[in-house]
Amino acid sequence: MYRAKSIGVVVPAYNEEDLVGDVVRTMPEFVDRVYVVNDASTDGTRSVLATIDDARLAVIDHEKRSGAGSAMISGYKRAYEERMDVVAIMAGDGQMDPAILDKIIDPVVDGEADYSKGNRLTGWCNCRAMPSWRLFGNTLLTYIVKIASGYWHIRDPLNGYTAISRGALTRLDLDRIEPGYAFETDLLIKLAAVSARTVNVIMPARYGREKSKIGYAHFMLYTSWVILRDYVWRLWVRHARGWQVGTWEEETEAY
Repeated sequence: MYRAKSIGVVVPAYNEEDLVGDVVRTMPEFVDRVYVVNDASTDGTRSVLATIDDARLAVIDHEKRSGAGSAMISGYKRAYEERMDVVAIMAGDGQMDPAILDKIIDPVVDGEADYSKGNRLTGWCNCRAMPSWRLFGNTLLTYIVKIASGYWHIRDPLNGYTAISRGALTRLDLDRIEPGYAFETDLLIKLAAVSARTVNVIMPARYGREKSKIGYAHFMLYTSWVILRDYVWRLWVRHARGWQVGTWEEETEAY
């Protein structure tokens, strides 16, 4: 427990035999459950997880590779079933520092936000470890997602180090969230549609031995399409809701 809240951490993993063990072993003691979602890995990821003696660990196996987003959704669903109050995401490649997990979850635990996310784009000291082409892409997508979501304060939308409240999960249709690498941006816009409160948590970029599995040309094109589609959908939902109640619902001012 952490400040009387149960904490679950979802760890999506695909072919992470070299790194996922360290991610689980360095998980802070205040975490109640660790849901590692093995997305049909073809290496020794499952064998590594079998050697870890930690009562908090729950391994969820996908028989077929379904995508990073699908892995996170599977973790969200299990955490919801087990009544976790706050659920964080921590990738299986070691890119997210477990030492700052408390900072990521604090706004949700304290009731200041429904969803908190890391932001590596504030200050040169935080983003200097990020490859220049990633920095450019993330900065560009930041402004596009601001428009699509209406969250004008949000930055670094591709940052997957996040935390969400049980209440926010209740209001989302998880089966309609993107199952691939566009998961973070799609989820953010879906959260905007239910007027969830969101915050940035400033953090440094962290890169090490992980190897990206993203084909960036396809990723940028597909993610752009998802954002456009979601923007139109969010406007339609907002208008439909306004017609239903006979007035416009004011956008929730994000913290």
